[in-house]
Amino acid sequence: MTGADVREAITRAHRDEWARVIAALTRRFGDLDIAEEAAAEAFAAAVERWPRDGVPPNPAAWLTLTANRRAIDRVRRESKRDDRHREARMLHDDDPPEPLGAVDDARLRLIFTCCHPALATETRVALTLRMVAGLTVPEIARAFLVRETAMERRITRAKAKIRDARVPYRVPSAEDLPERVSGVLAVLFLVFNEGYLATGPGTDPVRPGLTAEAIRLTRLVRALLPGDGEVAGLLALMLLIEARRAARLSRTGELVTLDEQDRGAWDAGLVAEGHRLVRERLATGEPPGRYQILAAINAVHTSARDVRDTDWSQIVALYDQLVRLDRSPVVALNRAVAVAELDGPDVALAAVDRLGGDLAGYCPFHATRADLLRRLGRSGESRAAYDRAIELAGNSAEIAALTRRRDRLAG
Repeated sequence: MTGADVREAITRAHRDEWARVIAALTRRFGDLDIAEEAAAEAFAAAVERWPRDGVPPNPAAWLTLTANRRAIDRVRRESKRDDRHREARMLHDDDPPEPLGAVDDARLRLIFTCCHPALATETRVALTLRMVAGLTVPEIARAFLVRETAMERRITRAKAKIRDARVPYRVPSAEDLPERVSGVLAVLFLVFNEGYLATGPGTDPVRPGLTAEAIRLTRLVRALLPGDGEVAGLLALMLLIEARRAARLSRTGELVTLDEQDRGAWDAGLVAEGHRLVRERLATGEPPGRYQILAAINAVHTSARDVRDTDWSQIVALYDQLVRLDRSPVVALNRAVAVAELDGPDVALAAVDRLGGDLAGYCPFHATRADLLRRLGRSGESRAAYDRAIELAGNSAEIAALTRRRDRLAG
């Protein structure tokens, strides 16, 4: 086995086992800091030793055992008097297993556990993405449109609050689920987004493993909370986006935008399931939430056999609803894209330019400006906007698509 093969094996083990190791260590030690640091040290040890000694027959067991030993070493160093009884419990661990509670799936159970209402929503989502989903701090920072240092501080403060306030690491009961589900959905949506279009340099542009896992877990949440409209809406949204995955990359590895995709390559089964969920939610007559509206927007897109058949007036109307629920600049940017098709690029550009203060470091903002400027014949300004978008792009497929468009500009 080559060094590259070993690194790939370790990467697979990291993705599969990170959440389980974190869950086991946190349950045993009652401290997220200890759990994360011990898990990280175990995986670092794997990177160092496996290329030299070979991958062990049971990598998961090796990682768990190593992480436990590192955690015990830390407890020994930091607490020599008061925690001897606790240390003995950790070494022998004869406690009966913790009851599963309302959630059978181990990963989903950990997500619900970490989405504790004592933490602010954004904080609990960021912490869970790091501790459970295994996303890196840079990936999480890009998802929240903040600096890496700011996100690192946010996660550190969250763990400190859990420790200092003695927030219990407790498996949620059925009664706990409704108050935690909004944070769980936010986590699953951001995990899906990272799989749909990876933001890290050097990663695959599309990570089907992440989108598939997000969809799997969302299906489980829906089974737990079948009457929750936002759960159904998120599932519909994921299915309608995932249906287009096969058409999103060209044979040369370039990102293909919605207007250029081969719609015959879309997964008809996923489209049909997504549409059915959207219709079911509309039939209830209940006011739709954010995910339900986003699903409805994607249902309109996937109902059109050709991009020219898209009902842009309906999409703008849906965005008008969404803006009332979510005033984020990203929603306003996406609305402007639809406005360009309905009212023209000049109207859309004026709306986009008003978002520059909030989205100056956001690649899609500059890519959208570049396209609108191109349509208005302002090639020089368009080229500059494309250059900025390319600087901010997160992966090679996105860079290739933006570069092609820039290079096709006149002059």
